[in-house]
Amino acid sequence: MSYKLSIVKNKMMKRIINILILLCCIASLSSCGNSTEERSRVLKIYNWADYIDEDVLAEFPDWYKQQTGEDLRIIYQVFDINEIMLTKIERGHEDFDLICPSEYIIERMLKKNLLVPIDRNFGKTPDYLDNVSPYIRGQLNKLSQPGRKTTDYVVPYMWGTAGILYNKQFVEEKEVESWECLWDSKFRNKILMKDSYRDSYGTAIIYAHAKELEDGTVTVEQLMNDNSPEAIDIAEELLKKMKPNIAGWEADFGKEMMTKGKAWLNFTWSGDAVWAMDEAEAVGVELDYEVPREGSNIWYDGWAIPKYARNVKAASYFIDYLCRPDVALRNMDAIGYVSAIATPEIMEAKIDSTIEKVSDLSYFFGPGADSIRINPVQYPDRKVVERCAMIRDFGDRTELVLEMWSRVKGDNLNTGIVLLIFAVFGVLFVWLVYRRIRQYKQRQRHHRRRRRW
Repeated sequence: MSYKLSIVKNKMMKRIINILILLCCIASLSSCGNSTEERSRVLKIYNWADYIDEDVLAEFPDWYKQQTGEDLRIIYQVFDINEIMLTKIERGHEDFDLICPSEYIIERMLKKNLLVPIDRNFGKTPDYLDNVSPYIRGQLNKLSQPGRKTTDYVVPYMWGTAGILYNKQFVEEKEVESWECLWDSKFRNKILMKDSYRDSYGTAIIYAHAKELEDGTVTVEQLMNDNSPEAIDIAEELLKKMKPNIAGWEADFGKEMMTKGKAWLNFTWSGDAVWAMDEAEAVGVELDYEVPREGSNIWYDGWAIPKYARNVKAASYFIDYLCRPDVALRNMDAIGYVSAIATPEIMEAKIDSTIEKVSDLSYFFGPGADSIRINPVQYPDRKVVERCAMIRDFGDRTELVLEMWSRVKGDNLNTGIVLLIFAVFGVLFVWLVYRRIRQYKQRQRHHRRRRRW
């Protein structure tokens, strides 16, 4: 009971905080619009929540003034769904200077010509953009459109994988080596599933064709980007079969449920897993993370300048600032995700001699990084990356996949919950009937007493 109450309290607190943030944003926007402040002195950023070190953000105006001699004020807003951000940019009602979309939204924005090229003329300031790993640049350039090379419009920020976070007290490593564990009745009502239609869809399709993947007759990339009606039907059937095992569809990552043993498995993103593992360790709970052998999604987020931006100069400098190795390290330490920056300083800082297993990171850091001790959750070994792929934009079929996802989640009441609901309503009905009968009898007695009077 106390656990449920704490959840309710946390939700109420979050709502209050969000309202206060919204009011502050409205006030700041109002003051900006009503003052004589030049728009070139304001940088408007639209980013994911908890996706940057607060000090890194706060220190940028001073750094910018050192580089340009100009004062700058930041207006910072957050979103939690790619599509919400995209809608605002498409409508042109907001003049954000910087946004941080995921790879499939980047592809869609390039198709719709919603981005402007990044200006690399930084005056006397060093150009840090080339610090990005060639591997990441190569992956994002798969999204290029005719006349628009992705890396001319987008600078990679963070990246990672989708996999399974698990509690080692209840789950053995061998059990999470395959996606099959998500359908194992042993984990009934013990699994948290990321509330992400793309990741869930891709996982279901991969699991459905595990044998073909093992035989080499199909690839992970082909499967996850198959959005035919047949594939959608297969995914829907499998996801519905998984539902008795699902304790909840989570948007953050359900760390509390994992650390308290209320959930044993969590289908999540690597950055969230790192954060959860660190937090769990502090309370004596051992969590670990695995990318199943069948393969998974590998995702990328990047910084871009929308075409309605009004301070392209400051936006370009901000992107350059984030590509500095020291800034990238601070961001990683703060949020748990992995920067796309791949300099020797980054590698040296991330090497951990206490880790027994060595990893091949030559694909990311280049030659000389083929056998290093580094956090495998943050930096997956080459073999892990090779069995993963990027999910592309579903285009016109996005709506069909979303409808499937709604059907899956909309019927998320398992039999036990349904029976409980019916039982509650049954008790309420009986109580109401009893109350009515009692009231009727009381009225009759009262009427008889009045007649006696």
